[in-house]
Amino acid sequence: MSSDKKEHIDIVIPVYNEGENILSLLNAFDREVNSDIRILLCYDHDDDTTLKALKGVHSRFEIIPVKNQGKFAHGAVLTGFQYSTAPAVISYMADDDYNAGKIDKMIDLFWQGRDIVCASRFIPGGSMVGCPWPKEFFVRAVSFSLFHLGRLPAHDATNAFRLFSRRLLNQVKIESNIGFTYSLELLAKCHRLGLRVAEIPAQWFERLAGSSRFQVFSWAPAYLKWYFYIYATTYFFRRKP
Repeated sequence: MSSDKKEHIDIVIPVYNEGENILSLLNAFDREVNSDIRILLCYDHDDDTTLKALKGVHSRFEIIPVKNQGKFAHGAVLTGFQYSTAPAVISYMADDDYNAGKIDKMIDLFWQGRDIVCASRFIPGGSMVGCPWPKEFFVRAVSFSLFHLGRLPAHDATNAFRLFSRRLLNQVKIESNIGFTYSLELLAKCHRLGLRVAEIPAQWFERLAGSSRFQVFSWAPAYLKWYFYIYATTYFFRRKP
């Protein structure tokens, strides 16, 4: 995919009382991002500390608060996807002020024709630091087996930091209804459709401010559905690109 006049790309960020994190993130975008982006902050309630922290913020980019039309983090991200009319969206976490420099490369890969660009913690240059061991074991085991046995073209299957093309979002229906499972589902469906996937290294650190919304054990059944879907795709249903 190419364009002489490239449109803006939307960054969808679910927020829940991120007053301690959001200013650092917006400053990182201002420093590190050269692409034309728009920032959609998807919040749950009107007294969210994120909204208070935005007062007086001056950024090079347009920042749009979008009220969650669903529930929790999953509803916030999908609300952002639905609000966006950009040719691609990037789902991004509010406490991540250290991967802003990856945005330009992800967008470049999209314009080169990729429908998903995965930010991977498990390739050279990537890292995962401070993760509680049950969560780390789960995500590493899922990702390792899907890449080596399921032939998924990505080393990090579950990371929510990911770019999705509008073509993919318009072509498939998101069935997931919990947590960040949508990210694995969209990767699984992209794999089945034979669309192009790229990955870049990214870092991950356990958050220091606020509370994590990742619930490994309660979300595991939802992840396993798409885990087996990927195996079925690889061995029975894979379409040629």
